Amino acid sequence: MQKIAAICTLALAAGTLPAQAFEPLAADSMEEARTFKIEVLQVTDIEPYQESLNGFLAALRSNELIEGKNLLVHRVKIDFDMEKGGFWSRLGVLLRIRNEASRIVEAKPDLVLTIGTPATKYARGILEDAHIPLVFTAVANPQDAGCVSLSDAGPGVTGSTLYSNMGESVKVVQQLFPEVRRIGMVHTDDENGVAHVAAASASAGQAGMAVSARLISKNDSIVPTLKALYDQGQGVQMFAVPLDTYYGLHRYEAATDLGEFGAAHQLPVVTLAMVRVPGAVLYVGSDFTQVGNLAGIQASKILKRRTKPDVLPILRQETPTVLIDPERAAALHISLPTAFLAHKSVGKNGFWQIDLAK
Repeated sequence: MQKIAAICTLALAAGTLPAQAFEPLAADSMEEARTFKIEVLQVTDIEPYQESLNGFLAALRSNELIEGKNLLVHRVKIDFDMEKGGFWSRLGVLLRIRNEASRIVEAKPDLVLTIGTPATKYARGILEDAHIPLVFTAVANPQDAGCVSLSDAGPGVTGSTLYSNMGESVKVVQQLFPEVRRIGMVHTDDENGVAHVAAASASAGQAGMAVSARLISKNDSIVPTLKALYDQGQGVQMFAVPLDTYYGLHRYEAATDLGEFGAAHQLPVVTLAMVRVPGAVLYVGSDFTQVGNLAGIQASKILKRRTKPDVLPILRQETPTVLIDPERAAALHISLPTAFLAHKSVGKNGFWQIDLAK
C-alpha cells in the first residue's frame, strides 16, 4: 500500500508541473542550431558547372539553408588534364574520383553533390556503401551515370538531368531553318557529348535531316574538321554544338573558332546546350542554372526532412530554353517565324528568349 501511495503522490506532483515541461521541442527549433555539411565533386572547371552550382545553392537558400550560416560547402574540382584524352587519361580520372570519394566518406558529410557524368558515375558506389546521400546535376543521360532510368537514380541517389526531348529541340531548329538538310557536329569522347550526338542524330533522322558527326581529341583544333565537313560548300549546311566539355576548354577556343568559321562562310551555328558559343544564332536545350536549382530542391528535402534519396525521382527541365541572337540572325538574313515573334522577350545580353510553354 505504501508503494502505491508513493506512486500516486508522484503522479499528482507531476500533474502540478507546468505543461511546457512535457511539450517536445518543435522540429524547426531542434534543427536551428545544426550546421549541415555538403561535399561537391566535379571533373574539370568549366563555366556551365559553376552555373549548375549557383542554381543548386540558390534552391538551398530558398529553403533556409544558407552557406556560412547553417551550411558548410567544400568543393573539389579534379583538374586532371582532360585534353590528353585516351584510355590512360580516363583511367586516371576514374582513380582520382574514387580517391576523392574515399576522402569524402572519411569526412562524413550530410550530402554529396556531383556535377557531371564522370563524377556521378564513379563516385556513387563508394558513397552508397557508406550510406551518404548523393545528389547529382549536369548529367546529360542519367543511365550513362549508372541510374536505372531517366527518372529512377537507384539506391542512395537522386538529382537532376540536362536530358531533354531532343525531338523538340530539332523541331525548333527546323522551324528556324526549314531549308537545312545536312547538319555537322564535332565532339570528343566526353560521355555527355557522345550521348548528345547520338540523340541528335536519331531525332534529326526522324525529321528528314542528316547529321554528319566527327570524333576528335580534346587537344585537337576544331578548324580542320570544320573544313572537311563544310567541304567548300558541298557538305553540311549548319553546325550544331553538343553538350561536350571540349567547347568550354581553353577559354572557349573551339567554340570561338566554330563561331568565326560560321560567320566567314555564312553558315548558321546552333547549340543544343546552354553553352556559350560566340557566333551562335540559336541556343536550345536545358539551362544549367535551372537544372542545378532542381537538384537543390531534392537536396533540401533530404537535409531538412531526412527524405531518402531513393524516394525522390530524377528531375528535369520540362520545356527547353530557346534563345536567339538577333544580331547574328540579321547577319544571316533569317526571318523569324510568327510563332517565335509572338512569344519573344528580351533577355540577358540582348538575346531574345522564346517561351515555348505559351
